[in-house]
Amino acid sequence: MRRADRGLFIGRFQPFHLGHLEAAKYILARMDELIIAVGSAQYSHSLDNPFTAGERIEMIRGTLEAEGIDPCNYYLIPVEDINVHSVWVPHVASRVPRFQVVYSNEPLTRRLFEEAGYRVEPIPFFERERYSATEIRRRILEGEAWEELVPSPVAMFIKSIGGDQRIRALASTDKPRPGESGGNLHG
Repeated sequence: MRRADRGLFIGRFQPFHLGHLEAAKYILARMDELIIAVGSAQYSHSLDNPFTAGERIEMIRGTLEAEGIDPCNYYLIPVEDINVHSVWVPHVASRVPRFQVVYSNEPLTRRLFEEAGYRVEPIPFFERERYSATEIRRRILEGEAWEELVPSPVAMFIKSIGGDQRIRALASTDKPRPGESGGNLHG
């Protein structure tokens, strides 16, 4: 049995948007399998991290299913932050199946994996200024159109759980929690 070549794609996916989808397709065109590590898995119900890890996994799974991507070709795995850079890479590696390449544009993520001896490849940006989870959350908060920035299964899911209302409610009550910086390692 031949070993599958796997790529690792780490993100917070708060929410999963069209840029993330293009990145997943890009990686799957180059690798046999894709591991999507849903970072900052322990955080939810804050302005930077409004959705639970389970909700994010449902968003991603629904999107990949709608795109006709075979579930045998990807893994969706929640990974908690530990906020200690020196042990973060082994922490991630212990939570996911073996992988050969890390796909990331985030400078600290790239550096930490490269220093640990992993091959790291960039992902072409897909209209980065437009497709940003921060921008999507801002639009939801301001009552602006946001649905065209996410795959339709994500928009439907967010509405079905009242995620748009959750973000607006959090804005009136949200205060940073100790240790929750927004997950700078997992964009």
